[in-house]
This record gives sequence, structure tokens and C-alpha cells, in this order.
Amino acid sequence: DARQVTRDEKVALPAEVTTAGRGRSRWMCLAVAVGLVALLLASVARLYHPLYGFTEMIGFASPGTGELPVLQSIPHYRHPPWGSYDGQFYAQLALEPLLRDPAIDAALDLPPYRARRILFSWSAWALGLGRPAWILQAYALQNVLFWLVLAVVMTRWLRPDTPHGLALWTACLFSHGLMHSVRSALLDGPSMLLMALAIAASERGRLFSSAAIVGVAGLGRETNLLATLGLPWPEGRRPWLKLALALALAALPLILWQDYLRAIYRSTSAVGHDQLDLPVIVYWRVLRQTFSQTIEGGTLLSAAKLGVIVSLTVQTAYLIYRREWMSPWWRVAVPFALLMLTVHKVVWDGYPGAVTRVTLPLVF
Repeated sequence: DARQVTRDEKVALPAEVTTAGRGRSRWMCLAVAVGLVALLLASVARLYHPLYGFTEMIGFASPGTGELPVLQSIPHYRHPPWGSYDGQFYAQLALEPLLRDPAIDAALDLPPYRARRILFSWSAWALGLGRPAWILQAYALQNVLFWLVLAVVMTRWLRPDTPHGLALWTACLFSHGLMHSVRSALLDGPSMLLMALAIAASERGRLFSSAAIVGVAGLGRETNLLATLGLPWPEGRRPWLKLALALALAALPLILWQDYLRAIYRSTSAVGHDQLDLPVIVYWRVLRQTFSQTIEGGTLLSAAKLGVIVSLTVQTAYLIYRREWMSPWWRVAVPFALLMLTVHKVVWDGYPGAVTRVTLPLVF
């Protein structure tokens, strides 16, 4: 009997060791994930200025010509003209969320186009309780808040408690496109959160909830409406009617806001500056140019841009190969892969350019 117990203990020992090892690995992975979140928050904290707060993240340009009068009365950080970015326009829309002040047109580079993307200007106004100085800080920091929520939401699909899950979770949450959105207070990160919530609702079969979330997201960026392809297929009687109603629900918020803008600008705001081109043509030109620059002794920046192009190409090829028709994530990613192949050269300009933000759902 004693010999039998000893043999049983020897058999059980490896399983116990394995369980303990898995437990330690799980906690180590979670600790790394928490450490990465802390690192991001510490990086954001370093951008704080005693006088300007976090407005360095917004990208206001000096000398500040064309700014709203209310903005000129608030201390805020101004970048040199080459360092300014699009966040400055949406931050000013947050100060005038219904566009009643005619001065807003002089503050925007493309008033109808910028005004169409109003959602996250509204959210900044609400978070700032309507007080201009608070609104600016809220606009600068809301991307960080949305990023934290997205980090939690993504654990539904990518649990960072294994090395594999941690790697995938980190690759999504710390991708260049999302980090650029956080650093420059842009619209892409918050948009990604809403699309993830819409996909979560779709996976639970909640057709109209998913459509409503996509409809709200459409007020942030018109391309967010591509997420309607991730809606669940309705069941029961007359599924086509249900789907049509869901699509109408998704389109309704943007249609109503467009009608409001038409009353202001007396013209449609459905078009902006050219962002699309002939399929594949611009993509191929940028690929050849970047490859040549890298091979002919290019800088690290050109090599990084080439890496981005190759990465997006591989992701697109993977989607075509897998063809997971039943996956809402797959159905949402496909149109953004096609968008990558049709965007205008301006989206590719820079190192690595805005393309990593525009195609962010493809990465996820």
C-alpha cells in the first residue's frame, strides 16, 4: 500500500507542478498588461504643463490665426505650423458644438467636412460640463479614457493572461494607429471602441442594439458606418425587413445631422477633400516608392513605412485566405482592407502616415 501511494504521488506531482506553473504564468502576464497600462498613463502625465494643461496633445498651430475668440482667451499650447494636426479643428468644434458662432468657419480648414464628424466634440463638451477651459482638457484626455475602456472591452476576445493573449492584446492596444490617435487627440481610437461594442452586441445577436451603436459611431467618422457589415443576420419572420430597419437606424443619426448642417451651409456636407482614388493604383505607387527609398539607403523612417505597408498587405491577404463569413470582426475588417487599397495619397503621406489610423479596425 505504501508503495502504491508513492507511485500515485509521483503521477500526481507533474499535474500539480503544471497547474502551479500556469498560475504563475497567468499572473505574470496580467502584471505585464497592468504595467503597460501604467506606462501609457505615465507617458500621458509627462505631457502635462502647469499653464496649458494637456493641450499639447491637441495640435494647435501658432500663431493661432483663425481661432475662435473663446479659444484665444484660454491658455493653450501652440505647435509650430509643421507640428499642428487635425485635433485642433475638432477641439474648436467642442467649444461651439452647434456651430452657431459664424467664427467657427474661419477656425476650420474644411468647415462642412469637419462639422460632419461632430460626435467626439459633443462628448468633450459634455465631459467639460460646457466650460471652455474644461472642454479643452476633456478633449485632450478623452482619447485616454476611451483607450482604457477599449483595453477592458478587448479582453472579451483577447485575454492578456497567457503569453499568446498578451501578445495579441498588446499588438492591438499599442498599435501605431491607436497610439497616434491617443497622442494627437484624434477620432480613430474612440471610433474603434464604439465598433468593438457594436461587434460585441452583434455576437450576442442584438441586431438593433448593434445598429444603434454603429449609428452613433457614424457621427464620429462616416467610415464607421462600414461596421454595419458586422450586424447579425436577423432570424424569424421577414429577416430582410428587420435588416432594412436596422440599416435605417444606423444611418438615421448622420442623416439628421447632415440635414442640420445643410441648414447652416446651404449645401451638402456629404463630401470633403478627396480621400479616395482608383483602387490599388495609389497603393502600388506608394509601395514601389517606399521600397526604392529603403533599398537605396533610406532612413529608418522609410523602412518603418515599408513595414507598415507590408503588414497591412499581409493582414489583407490573411482575410482573403480565411473568409470567416460568420465572424462580425471579419465582415467589418474586409471593407477597411478595401479602403486601404483605395485611399488617396494624402492618407499615405508621412512616415508612416495616417493609413494606420484609417485602417485601425483591420488591425483589430
